[in-house]
Amino acid sequence: MPELPSEIWSQIFDLAADEDILFLPGIPTAMAESAWYRDIIVNEWRLRSPREAMNVLQRRSYATKKAIISTCRQWRGVGSEFLFRCLYFSDPAKMISLSTFLDVTSDPQTTSPTWWTRRMHVSRYHPSPSRSATIEDMDTALISVVSQCPNLEIFVIERPMGNAFGPVVDALATHAFRKLHTVQWNVPGEALAKVIWALDSLPLLLAVHLDFETPVPSIHEIANLGSAANLPITLPFLKQLSLRGYVEEIVEQCTDWDLPALCNLSVDSGTSVQDIPDIVEFLKNHGPNLSLLDLNVSPHLDVRTILDLCPNLSTFTFNADWRVMPHDDVASELTTRPHQNITTIGLHGLSHAFGVGFAAAIITLDPVRSRVTCRSNDLNVAALNKMNFPKLQRVRALSRNMLSDLNKENGPSMENGGYERWNKWWNRFASFGIRLEDCTGQVLGTLPDEDPEGSQEDDESEEEEEEEEDDEEEDDDEDDDDSEGWGSEINESSFPALPAGNGRTMELTRLLQEVRAMNEGRDEKLIARIRIERPPSPE
Repeated sequence: MPELPSEIWSQIFDLAADEDILFLPGIPTAMAESAWYRDIIVNEWRLRSPREAMNVLQRRSYATKKAIISTCRQWRGVGSEFLFRCLYFSDPAKMISLSTFLDVTSDPQTTSPTWWTRRMHVSRYHPSPSRSATIEDMDTALISVVSQCPNLEIFVIERPMGNAFGPVVDALATHAFRKLHTVQWNVPGEALAKVIWALDSLPLLLAVHLDFETPVPSIHEIANLGSAANLPITLPFLKQLSLRGYVEEIVEQCTDWDLPALCNLSVDSGTSVQDIPDIVEFLKNHGPNLSLLDLNVSPHLDVRTILDLCPNLSTFTFNADWRVMPHDDVASELTTRPHQNITTIGLHGLSHAFGVGFAAAIITLDPVRSRVTCRSNDLNVAALNKMNFPKLQRVRALSRNMLSDLNKENGPSMENGGYERWNKWWNRFASFGIRLEDCTGQVLGTLPDEDPEGSQEDDESEEEEEEEEDDEEEDDDEDDDDSEGWGSEINESSFPALPAGNGRTMELTRLLQEVRAMNEGRDEKLIARIRIERPPSPE
């Protein structure tokens, strides 16, 4: 059989790597769907968030690409660029190995393999006592790798960056600012001034996610920002802004920024009741262009004013536990006039609504609090009707914890009124022609089968993968491919089931599924009898 040209092999490897979704600009929003999977360690169903699904996809893709380049010399030559297109570090200590490899093999006369790198992702991890690498070593390696990725488009770092934030952003602004369009940073509150200057140095960004794990110092916040306070930043192409953690100060700062293309805003302050971002003031400047607004904050906000400031919203999420005022005995007043464009509403909270899990404990310990919260849930849900939202098509409960509790208890509680509430909501939305969903995109009330065919999850949990990776011994004489091990080492048997695929990958996906099925049922004795001996392959 004649050899295929390298161009065809390159297209085949591109399909096999299945990385299209990894290179899409943007950050998953609260409306991104979660998925059920069977955790074989504890033998129970769990929900995988979109972020976790991206991590699994990157692990699987890395394993596929490493298998490709290990097959033969031709495949190694063609497939090497794919190995570097997405740098995924499930253990940041492996950045040191990659940094050392790049330093040793760097040659001004040749192209660095990281020239192909388009995405870099550093996930959270649990440090292993067997690792001798320090935080300073890993930060130095991170800066070194970033500075050698001139075509980087997406930079995601989930672990706190600390003192490395400034040098890392400097490397991004120096070497990758022409192509970089999506960033996700985890920074302490005291680094807010650096964040503002960093955004000012990257004017071509399309999507930004900022996670502040610690609050901005409460005394003289503006003074602590120095010259970054009220800096007139212009981000002409920014479409998505996602803020999480202690966000009060950053919301105040970016209120006066010039963000003409902003259409997607997410604000998540977690459970902090002290952090009260001035969303209304922000929306006075940026609300008219928004099509998606995600608000997950504990203090209740003025929903009526917010919706008036955002006439073009198609998707709106808020905390259903808010006690929205004023309201009558029937429904909360979420709007001053019918909102003509909203088609989808997401509901955060609802942990008390169905009387299971956390709610069951609160009913016993603090029954008044539980009744007040459930009353707010009923009034807010009652306001989600065709009178207030003429184009409303779906309402989605977004809490994964709530859905997990429902699964563990096999549905809403009969004793605590959860089933009655679910039935009332279901009938009410059905009468309006509105679909009531959960965070998986399925109809609320659809739980995973207890023992379906093939229910065992093929991929192991992330925790076990990280433990296996930490237990692996580092070979001193490993080859170039192993020194680039930014993904966890997993066996082929631990791959998750192949996805259904899209129009581009469906044919190859089905072929791989058929080959796997045939391979499982092959008769080795029969094959041995009919196998024709072939001469050895030439070197």
